[in-house]
Amino acid sequence: MMPDAAPFLTLFVTSVDHVALVRCQGKLVAGVNDTLYARVSKLVPDHQRIVLDLTDLTHMDSMGLGTLVRLYISAKSAGTSLELINIGRRIRQLLSMTHLLSVLGAISEQGITII
Repeated sequence: MMPDAAPFLTLFVTSVDHVALVRCQGKLVAGVNDTLYARVSKLVPDHQRIVLDLTDLTHMDSMGLGTLVRLYISAKSAGTSLELINIGRRIRQLLSMTHLLSVLGAISEQGITII
């Protein structure tokens, strides 16, 4: 039996006036999570706001969750807001089960938009 193909994550970054939009497509899982962290953390110094659009994110595991937390902490410490938008039902359930949705909900009261 052949092993599954490696998880695939594609990022599309658009930047306008100190705001970066990062469209995430595919799976945010172990093996590709560092790709998201490396790409987004490079945006932090030059942007006041970073928006992660999760519309096309189909799966996330614990490594993906940890990456979102790491990005939030890095952004916050640099004075940059990190926002999650268009969270799909499966990802929302995962965030809820791990109590991270309530953490991100608390963040939304401070200017983070979760749709």
